[in-house]
Amino acid sequence: MADIEISRNLPIPKSALAIGAHPDDIEFNVGGTFAKWSEGRTRLAHVICTDGSKGTWDKSADSSELISARANEAKRAALMLGASEVMFLGQIDGELEETKDGLGQIVKWIREFKPQVVVAHDPWKRYRLHPDHRKAGFLALNAVVGARDPLFFPELNLEPYRPEKIMLYEADLVDHVEEIGDWLDTKVQSLLEHKSQLKSTMDITDANDQEQVLRFKNWVTSVAQNEAYKYLGDKFSFVESFKIMDL
Repeated sequence: MADIEISRNLPIPKSALAIGAHPDDIEFNVGGTFAKWSEGRTRLAHVICTDGSKGTWDKSADSSELISARANEAKRAALMLGASEVMFLGQIDGELEETKDGLGQIVKWIREFKPQVVVAHDPWKRYRLHPDHRKAGFLALNAVVGARDPLFFPELNLEPYRPEKIMLYEADLVDHVEEIGDWLDTKVQSLLEHKSQLKSTMDITDANDQEQVLRFKNWVTSVAQNEAYKYLGDKFSFVESFKIMDL
């Protein structure tokens, strides 16, 4: 396969909408980019497809309490990244499906929010384990088509809207990176707002243990550094990586 030319750093968009399967997916995959864009005055919004009700290793956890906690955590994390809106599709964690109603809701949000850029999971990533990530990616892409074409969802009584670009994270075929070195701290802090996930996804058993928190921050930093070296051959930068699509 020929070498792929890697672009970097879009001009700061006026607006961007990120679509994630679970309440922390956006922060993990695009937190640095959104923090950077927010500083550049981008209007940001998050769409979260599932309720996060299975996001724990604790068999005795109360699902309704977990759903409420994860929604509140997602709002705080999004606010930290500068997002003005968080929309919840509310499907059951692990059981995400592309229903007409769910697709219509995302079409409505795209037409109303008018994002210049839509950011979502790459549904074509090979060997993907979690079904919600794959399905959320297809749901996002199908909603972009539905939002741009006037004969889709006429019952919404909203003018069609076409974003300019789609950026797919967890990408199978990366061709774009966003440098996030100056925004790593904000990304980490937004992730730490997901307190219900500290043990299960961040290996933090005590949020007051600064050694554990630093270890997690170092891991986030090393991932971003490794991505820069992999795609740019640059050991001194920190990036989030994407597949970019023009519309």
